[in-house]
Amino acid sequence: MPGPFAELAVHARRAIVDGEERPVSLAVRLGRIVGIHEFGTAVAAQQQWTLADDEVLIPGIVDTHVHINEPGRTEWEGFDTATAAAAAAGVTTLIDMPLNSLPPTLTAAALATKKAAARGRCRVDTGFWGGAVPTNLDDLPELFAAGVFGVKCFLQDSGVPEFPPLAAAELERAMTVIAGLDGLLLVHAEDPAVLHVSPTPLGRDYQAFVASRPDTAEAAAVRTVIETSRRTGCRVHIVHLSSAAGAELIRQAKADGVPITAETCPHYLTLAAEDIPDGRPQYKCCPPIRGHADQEALWAALLDGTIDIVVTDHSPSTPELKILDVGDLGLAWGGIAGLQFGFAATLTEARRRGISLPQVLQWMSRGPADLVGLPHKGRLTLGADADLIALAVDETYTVTTDLIRHKHPVTPYLGAQLTGRVRACWLRGTRLDDSTVAGQLLTQRF
Repeated sequence: MPGPFAELAVHARRAIVDGEERPVSLAVRLGRIVGIHEFGTAVAAQQQWTLADDEVLIPGIVDTHVHINEPGRTEWEGFDTATAAAAAAGVTTLIDMPLNSLPPTLTAAALATKKAAARGRCRVDTGFWGGAVPTNLDDLPELFAAGVFGVKCFLQDSGVPEFPPLAAAELERAMTVIAGLDGLLLVHAEDPAVLHVSPTPLGRDYQAFVASRPDTAEAAAVRTVIETSRRTGCRVHIVHLSSAAGAELIRQAKADGVPITAETCPHYLTLAAEDIPDGRPQYKCCPPIRGHADQEALWAALLDGTIDIVVTDHSPSTPELKILDVGDLGLAWGGIAGLQFGFAATLTEARRRGISLPQVLQWMSRGPADLVGLPHKGRLTLGADADLIALAVDETYTVTTDLIRHKHPVTPYLGAQLTGRVRACWLRGTRLDDSTVAGQLLTQRF
């Protein structure tokens, strides 16, 4: 029998290893993959698990854009419910955003408060982004030293008063500081000057809401970020890219050697403005879900490497803040609840387009892990964490309220027909079920 005694052996006729499908038998010891053998190899282990013929063994999904909101707004979402939804989706690692919790993660002390709220509550491994606002730029070195994976800023109103945007001079200063730390700055890229002269969204008209957050606002902000990164050398990452115009600017910047990466989200890739009914705030997010032309441009940008990763931007609130009974898109809180269904939605659309499962995993497992410097996540390779998913890749199901594990059953995916069901999930070799709380709190060292 090859290799030392293991706690777990997983045998799969189909597995995605190093971007290719092949049959394997894996050995897991102390939470790590210690052996990758030909399928059927006898592996000495305390537990043996063989996947069904219709299941594919894949690495756990890594979602680096999740708003958990605890402490302070736990009624919106909390660590218990968010990480339960993650585990159900095959998301074994997530990184929490610095807002909308109270306090926001703007200082090392606030990060400690966030960790205290999370400790013992996470069903999957969880790390944290910090934030950059006008008043905390001197605190950024200490915040990075405390273990955040980077910091996020807004260029326009964030929607919550405790997380104000950076003006141009403040953005330059923040990037200068972060470049000196070899850190990463995430940017919500919408230009306030463009938004200020855009139509005011009122009522139930979805197209009017889209007009209030035009693609020109995204393009102008992306241009500002690129030029500031070019001057300072700061690594920057554009979150939730929504438009063809923004993608083209990033494509050009990458060709010029600007240290920029970008993400888009399942809702931009699978939903389109032309198909969204009026008066449905569960579809509201900023920047908005745009039309089919932008959607096609985002897929093209993923395929040519302009966009690096796909993450959910799970940003729920209470049903009351969504004012579902009124349906006013100007007044409703903006945010998509998609953590549990984003991978399946993306996979479903990718398969329709003839895009392979390994390519989707590059965008949603290995790529996000690489973005945040977690080389032991998001891949099936020797030494990697044994974050494993048994995926029934051809199984189709309908999203119903009884399936939803996040705090409130409000999501644009309700009623959707999705393909790809998670039948089993292991976190560092521990099989997760409804009662398992095995997540660790992750830190990054600079």
